[in-house]
Amino acid sequence: MENRFEGRDIERARKRVKEIRSFYINLGLYCTIIPILIIINLTFTPEFHWFYFSMCGWGLGVLFHGMAAFNYVPFLNKDWEERKLQQFMEEDRRAREKFRSKDNQTT
Repeated sequence: MENRFEGRDIERARKRVKEIRSFYINLGLYCTIIPILIIINLTFTPEFHWFYFSMCGWGLGVLFHGMAAFNYVPFLNKDWEERKLQQFMEEDRRAREKFRSKDNQTT
């Protein structure tokens, strides 16, 4: 029984390490390629700075990738899910009680 839980923990840890590694690769590519795009843009079409589109779009992707890799989600996280689940369960319970009380009054 204990080995089964250890196996799950090891797999979860491996998955987390893989996610963090993937983030660092993404960040490294971003830090390498964006300056190249800036140089290309400023060399060939200095009148229009199109590199901002790539820099901002990919930058947001890197930001969200990092947040996911390091389990930092300040909005809609597990706590929020749990609170919403409890809220909906409580609403359903109240609705059933209200329905039962109306049903008992008519009988």
